[in-house]
Amino acid sequence: MPDRPRLTPAVALTRTAVREVLPRIGEGGALVGLSGGPDSLALAAAAAFEAGRAGVRMGVIVVDHGMQPGSAQVAERAAAAATALGLAPVLVSRVVVDGEGGPEASARVARYGAFEAAMGETGAARVLLGHTLDDQAETVLLGLARGSGPDAIAGMRRETFPYLRPFLGLRRATTLDACAAQGLEPWHDPMNGLDLHPRVRIRTSALPVLEKAIGPGVAEALARTASQVQEDAAALDALAAELAPDLAELAEGGIALPVAALAANPRAIVHRLIRLAVEDEFGTTLSRSQTLAVARLVFDWHGQGGVDLPGIRVVRAGGRLEFTGA
Repeated sequence: MPDRPRLTPAVALTRTAVREVLPRIGEGGALVGLSGGPDSLALAAAAAFEAGRAGVRMGVIVVDHGMQPGSAQVAERAAAAATALGLAPVLVSRVVVDGEGGPEASARVARYGAFEAAMGETGAARVLLGHTLDDQAETVLLGLARGSGPDAIAGMRRETFPYLRPFLGLRRATTLDACAAQGLEPWHDPMNGLDLHPRVRIRTSALPVLEKAIGPGVAEALARTASQVQEDAAALDALAAELAPDLAELAEGGIALPVAALAANPRAIVHRLIRLAVEDEFGTTLSRSQTLAVARLVFDWHGQGGVDLPGIRVVRAGGRLEFTGA
């Protein structure tokens, strides 16, 4: 790596993005989630520079998923790059991906488990992730294609405690340029060149076709859509959270919500109240299909039986929705 890397526009953009989130880190410092790819490597370089100037403790967690030949060597190379940047501590965690829910979902669960373990080991308060605007656009397009509802279309948040995504406003090309300007050699995942996963097909096929058909700026438009949906979702979440304490009632073995009071609200609020009740009482997050199944007991009641959720039974009785452990 050159002693004095060039301060190009790309390098400046990555450093500015990190500088903006440093006040959110607090005591304990942070870890950069580093794969060795261009996004996370550019993030590590920017974090090393800005954290050093601000006196913020900044380390690295490298997760080896063990899903490809040579993954251990890739992880060690990423760790060496982090050490050369002056980041410390540098942790390498090898995880087991069991394949439950599909390889991508299983790898994600294992990766975030490693992040949590690393925070516990180091005392770090935050983990910085290198997701870019391109990743956000792909997430939104996947959500639209699958009809997954507003939560999916809202995409990734810039901050989802304890995770921070400084690069959500930057294009992937910027991180590539930043690495080149600083003499950093990122690892390019060969899986990104194979059309094995929907996200890769969106990246290599769907988005280029949309750009050709509609014109440039599709990725930026999708990212703007995510931001707008996030704003709306935050407002609805706040309304539901304000209503919930006044509606919730005790039930034997669980919690209850009065049907008449629920039905007086828009469906978007009712869905959130149902999810809040389940999350607060049982620590379970409902999918949209599960939420809609419960909501039918409010809006489409014809004397039908209750709804069975994982470990939870929901019935309509005495003018209430009663949520009890199954």
